[in-house]
Amino acid sequence: MGDAEGEGPSGTFPSLMAEGALLSRRGEPGKALLSFTNALQLQAGNKHCLVARSMCYLKLGDTENSLRDAEASLQNDKTFSKGLYQKAETLYTMGDFEFALVYYHRGHRLRPELQKFRLGIQKAQEAIDNSVGSPSSVKLENKGDLCFLSRQAESKKVKQKLQVKAPKKDQKQQSKVGPIRNEKTERQLLGELYADKAYLEKLLKDADLIKSSTKYGMTVEDLILGGINYLDTRTEFWQQQKPIYARVRDRKLMQQRWLPERKRKPSEVARYILKSMEEIDMLLTSSCPEASCKKAEHVLKTIQSWSEDEIPNKNELIGNLYSCIGNAQIEMGQMGAALQSHKMDLEIARENDLPDAVSRALDNIGRVYARIGKFQQAIDTWEEKIPLAKTSLEKTWLFHEIGRCYLELDEAAEAQDYGEKSLQSAEEEGDVEWQLNASVLVAQAQVKLQDFQSAVMNFEKALEKAKLIHNDAAQQAIIIALDDANKDFIEELRAEQRRERLESFRDYDYDDDYKEEEEAENQKEREENKQKETEKEENERNGRGEEAEGKEETEGEKGEDYAEPHQDLPE
Repeated sequence: MGDAEGEGPSGTFPSLMAEGALLSRRGEPGKALLSFTNALQLQAGNKHCLVARSMCYLKLGDTENSLRDAEASLQNDKTFSKGLYQKAETLYTMGDFEFALVYYHRGHRLRPELQKFRLGIQKAQEAIDNSVGSPSSVKLENKGDLCFLSRQAESKKVKQKLQVKAPKKDQKQQSKVGPIRNEKTERQLLGELYADKAYLEKLLKDADLIKSSTKYGMTVEDLILGGINYLDTRTEFWQQQKPIYARVRDRKLMQQRWLPERKRKPSEVARYILKSMEEIDMLLTSSCPEASCKKAEHVLKTIQSWSEDEIPNKNELIGNLYSCIGNAQIEMGQMGAALQSHKMDLEIARENDLPDAVSRALDNIGRVYARIGKFQQAIDTWEEKIPLAKTSLEKTWLFHEIGRCYLELDEAAEAQDYGEKSLQSAEEEGDVEWQLNASVLVAQAQVKLQDFQSAVMNFEKALEKAKLIHNDAAQQAIIIALDDANKDFIEELRAEQRRERLESFRDYDYDDDYKEEEEAENQKEREENKQKETEKEENERNGRGEEAEGKEETEGEKGEDYAEPHQDLPE
């Protein structure tokens, strides 16, 4: 692997991540490990890639490197749920059940809706009980999240009492001889590895061989003892995780198909439930929703046939199974059936006053409504869930989903409001990825509100977050949206400038030039009117004079005419 690293990675970060994920799903963790290592050379410290590589190390049995990568993924984000779960899983595999329980609890407090943390708590607690027994001397009235600390302390005390320390000088000799054990039990636990351990123990009897040294300075004896100690540790771990008697009993119970007339012990019931829930969850996360649904339906039918005396939390478990069935139906595209399953979960949760289950059911029902395009029903359902949200992270995605539905309904103002609430919760939580999502939602709402300047600012903030978490796909999408928003913003500025120019021209003409021109026209009109009046008066005067002259002339003519007849009269 070192040579491959020296050559340098070939490909981009997303392509190497996709290649690693594909190889991991195909059951090739060694090749997937190389892909993730090359990806980390391009983006050192990427928490998602670190978790993926940690999973590969764990599948290969390298718990030390698995734990190192899991812890590195939490270095800058202590609330990274995938990192918390991977660290818990690694500690559990290493046999550190108490510390694994701590991290399962931390993850459950941050993401109570994730079933894998609840299952982790159950299996870690069962492993502790199998190894040291259930402490009956400690009775805690407070059943809160801190109970496991007291159980951890009690377990350590019991271990100290049971542990027998040999003198230091005899430790190596004891390793040679090996611990007192039941050979049949050890053979069953180790399986094919039992022959390897027997071979290593046989090599210890070769005095000449164990005294030789390797090129690194270690003796062959140390190497052999290291291998034997590792196998002893694995034997102890498997014995604690599930003792042989429990395995045999499980097989018998499965063969008998849980006959109703058989009296079941509480430990058997708990183990069956835990194993079944783990299988249901594993099938769903492994993209096998049909098998997950069938398994959940079978377990549901079995549980319903049992009495409440055998299962004290029977109703809670039935609701949980309906939730699992609904989630599988969502993945299969059976939205109508999924809605009914989650409504059954909600009904059971309300009847039995289970607030966490109510919150889970409301979340899933809203998800179904959103998937089938009934956004208002999704909003109503999720808004009912808001008072039940416990953490800032839960509120972050809840506000985001409600805002997204409002955006689909073209109610941009409400979408912006919920987007800002989501962003505030994400900042309180310190989750950069959700800050990115919330900023994009706010910007998209502002585009619809035609507040392009604010949209550009929020898209720029989102782009910074995308670069911070090395999300190349998000960067490309945001750049395109930012470019469109910038164009709209520039067009808006130009339109505003045009309106301002028109307003300024209109104001300028009316206040200055238009008034002067109007006054000049009025003055000209007044002068013309005055001139017309003067001409009219002159014309009138002239008219009166002509009329008088005409009258005199007429009268004279009339006199002459009148006198003429008299001239002809005789004297």
